[in-house]
Amino acid sequence: MKFALLSEADHKAIDVLKAHYGGAAAIGAAITEKRNFETRKRILAEKGFGEMIADAERLVGLFSKAGDYEQQIGFSADENKGIATAQVSGFQGAPVTHYAMKRFAESAGSEEPCWVPSEMISVVALTERYVYSGDLMATLCMGENIMKASKFCSTNLIGTPLPEERFALVEQVTGKAFERVDLGDGLSQIVLKNMGTPFGNLGGVEVANDNHLVYLDGVIRAAMETGNDFFLNPSWSSITAACYFGRDIPNLDFKVSMLLSTQNLMQFRMLLNIMSAYLRDDGTTPIYEINIGNGVSPETFIQCSRELDASGIKGVSLAAHLRINPDLGIEGFNWTDEAFEVLESGTNLTFKYESDGTARELDTMGAYFLPDDERNELAEKIGAVIYYKALRASKDGRDMMRKGIRTRFGASSY
Repeated sequence: MKFALLSEADHKAIDVLKAHYGGAAAIGAAITEKRNFETRKRILAEKGFGEMIADAERLVGLFSKAGDYEQQIGFSADENKGIATAQVSGFQGAPVTHYAMKRFAESAGSEEPCWVPSEMISVVALTERYVYSGDLMATLCMGENIMKASKFCSTNLIGTPLPEERFALVEQVTGKAFERVDLGDGLSQIVLKNMGTPFGNLGGVEVANDNHLVYLDGVIRAAMETGNDFFLNPSWSSITAACYFGRDIPNLDFKVSMLLSTQNLMQFRMLLNIMSAYLRDDGTTPIYEINIGNGVSPETFIQCSRELDASGIKGVSLAAHLRINPDLGIEGFNWTDEAFEVLESGTNLTFKYESDGTARELDTMGAYFLPDDERNELAEKIGAVIYYKALRASKDGRDMMRKGIRTRFGASSY
C-alpha cells in the first residue's frame, strides 16, 4: 500500500494560504517585480540604503576577474570532467555583505585574488526587521544584481520570533493551530521542544504538527517583499510542503540543507520520491539544489547524481561542503580531494564553504544566530569570514581550472 505524502486537508491548508496572498500568479509576479535592479535601488534609497548600494556598484568594478585567469593559463575545458560551481555561506545581511565586497576589491591585483562565488547562502532569521527594513533586499541587491551571483539562498527558521499577529493570521486563514509562547512586546515564538540553538534543533529543523505552514508563510512574505526566490529547507515535512506549494510558481525554488542528513542512497531516494510526487508541468521540481550530507563518500555522491539523472527529474544540482566550521561537524573536515574525485569522474558538483577551514573568530554556527543589532555591530569581523571563505573557494577554483575543470563563479567575475 502506498500512502500520499500530503492529505487533502494538507492540500487545502496550503492552497488557502497561497490564495490569501493572491495565488501563484500574484506571488510569482511580485517576485519578478522586486528582483528588478532599478526597482530595488529605488526602494532601497527610500529605506536609507542608497549610499551603500552606490558604493557597492563602485566596488564591484574593482574586482579581480576569473575570466582573466582563464585566459592567463590558456584554460581549455575537459568535457569528460564535471562542472564545478562555487558556493559560499554566511552573507549575513547588508552591512556584512558590503564589508566583504570591500575585501574582495582589496584583493584584486594580489597573487591570490578573491572571486565572487556563483551561489551565496545566508543564515539570517527572517525577522520582521530583516525582511521589511530593507536589510534583506539590500543584501540581495548586492549579491544578485551587483555581484551577479546566480542564486542567493535565504534561511527561514521555524523558531524565529514574529509579531503575534502573523501567527494569528495563519491560524485564521488555514484553520490550523500553532503552539507558541508569548515573548512580550507583541512577539510570539513557536514552542521548541528539541532545542539545539535559539531557533530550534540543528538550526530550526523542528517542524512539528502543522508548523510547515508557518515556514511557508515566512517564505511567501519574504519573496513578495524583496524578490528573494531561493530558500533553505532543513526538514522532511517542510520540503514536502514546499514541493506542493511551489509546483505552480516557477520562479520560486528551495535548497535542501545538509542538516536533513542525506548521508546515503536510501535517504536520497526518499527525496526523489518527494520531488517526483509534485513535479511541475515541465518536469522540473521546486527543489533546485540538494546539499549532500558531510558523511558521504565520493562514490555515494556520484551514485546520487546517477540516480538523479535516471529519475528524469530536471534542473536539480547536488552540492557538497568542502570545509565546515568546527561546531558544525568533525574538526578539520576537508572534502577537497573527494570533490576532485567526483569532478574527475565527469559528475557535476557545487562546492560549498561553510568555513575556510581555519577556525577564525566568528566562523561558527553561533554567528548565524546573532540578534540584528549585534550582527551589524560585528559586520567587519563577519564580513572578513565571508572573504576568507570566498578566497578559499577561489584558490580551489584555480586548482580546478588548471586541471581542465570548468568552474563557475559569479558573473561579475567574468
